[in-house]
Amino acid sequence: LWLKTSFTTLIIGVFVVYVLHTCWVMYGIVYTKPCENTKFENCIKPYLAGKPRLQLSIYTALRPNADGGHTLIYKEEDFDVDSKFERTVNVSIPKKTRNNGTLYALAFVHQAGVTPWQDQKQVHLVAQLTTYMVPKPAEVSLISGEETPQVRLAEGGDTAVERPVSHWRSRLTLNVVSEEFVFDKDFLPSDVHRFLRVFQNGKKMIYLPLLFVDELSNRVKDLIEINNTRTELPLTISYDTISLGKLRFWIHMQDAVYSLQQFGFTEKDADEIKGIFVDTNLYFLALTFFVAAFHLLFDFLAFKNDISFWKQKKSMMGMSSKAVLWRCFSTIVIFMYLFDEQTSLLVLIPAGIGSLIEVWKVKKAFKIQIFWKGVRPTFIFGKSDESEKRTEAYDTLAMKYLSYVLYPLCIGGAVYALVFLRYKSWYSWLINSLVNGVYAFGFLFMLPQLFVNYKFKSVAHLPWKAFMYKAFNTFIDDVFAFVITMPTSHRLACFRDDVVFLVYLYQRWLYPVDKTRMNEYGLSYDEEEKPKGKAHRD
Repeated sequence: LWLKTSFTTLIIGVFVVYVLHTCWVMYGIVYTKPCENTKFENCIKPYLAGKPRLQLSIYTALRPNADGGHTLIYKEEDFDVDSKFERTVNVSIPKKTRNNGTLYALAFVHQAGVTPWQDQKQVHLVAQLTTYMVPKPAEVSLISGEETPQVRLAEGGDTAVERPVSHWRSRLTLNVVSEEFVFDKDFLPSDVHRFLRVFQNGKKMIYLPLLFVDELSNRVKDLIEINNTRTELPLTISYDTISLGKLRFWIHMQDAVYSLQQFGFTEKDADEIKGIFVDTNLYFLALTFFVAAFHLLFDFLAFKNDISFWKQKKSMMGMSSKAVLWRCFSTIVIFMYLFDEQTSLLVLIPAGIGSLIEVWKVKKAFKIQIFWKGVRPTFIFGKSDESEKRTEAYDTLAMKYLSYVLYPLCIGGAVYALVFLRYKSWYSWLINSLVNGVYAFGFLFMLPQLFVNYKFKSVAHLPWKAFMYKAFNTFIDDVFAFVITMPTSHRLACFRDDVVFLVYLYQRWLYPVDKTRMNEYGLSYDEEEKPKGKAHRD
């Protein structure tokens, strides 16, 4: 007991240190030490303090260094760094770009009245206007064969859906730090240093405007597939000011997303992470961080206690084996559905781990032993005692009544989807039909366990420690349901779990723990306290 307690305490201690360290790192990111004595030689003053007349010019080019020519697509002649705006322009797409090529945008902030190539004090950044991504496969009616209208692949009717094609980023978001911050040369942040251009004006050091291209605003939903038929595509140019603290935070987030892509994350996976930062208020984002940290802690504690409970479980008295089997089936179906929908790895990986754990629970619940004869496995099921047979009888009775409602609803929903909806394949229809049944009516499969609890008038046989940690995570999932992009049915399932949790809490209150009732290991406290002498006859 002491070892278990100390291990849990150690994990909680590590968690607290992790949260405090993260808060300290975040403070170091958003806070920059200013130059206290502005007359000091180490101070780097802002160019914007002199209120210069500026111009914003944006060009397109086939190469990031503009070799081979460039085309002006937009200019703001009287550029006010404090005034935000949004403009939509039509951009001519070169033939090389239409043939699965790339195109770059070069954004310049320079003195008004001259071209950026003539201005020695100009600042510029390069942004890629195209990206490569596998297009979404066409969905068809499995009965009539009619396709859903959508953007096709490039000419030639290529059906190799797995071939990445060039997509147009229809948004370009620019930011300039408008606050007149004075940097200290000795405490210059390394993340800002690569965006800082400094020139000498006598004895003074002046830094040019901090221009930033917000790559996090490039979302998958804004991508347009490029083909040979369209010679022009729209580009929405957005500009807004940004604080120095937010700029530094955004730089770190963009670097983190880029690192994930280098490790194999696809554009769609990275898009889920971008959505957390871009579509969320910064204060809510900070709350999300703390919620995610607690979610990680509760996930680990629930996993630890759940594994410990099932590892020591020797009797299935009071436990619905049908519910265990259903949870295994439903988690596998949900994992296959999320995989078919190309859901974010943030959701897919935990679902896959959960499926493996549920398979192991089924092996424990049905006392399955596996023997191998060469490459052919042999399964041997263990025998049940009287209390387990009684539990199984209640379990079977509950499932019998449940099947009268559940099966017609699932079959009816599958037939309706086959007739009126469109899918990529028969497999996609099958997985969607199964998962809709799991999401819509899955909570009904918790009724057998509730029925067994009612018959035994006890909930002591349930793994309450693991259950409470999972319950906390259920409410945390409600928060993530609004933050992380996921299928609507998966989002609704998070709230469905809240209802199941409240019903279990009611039973916990209705059937308080009694020392004469069986605990989670099939023993009662009275039995444990009996002397080990010879039992007397009644």
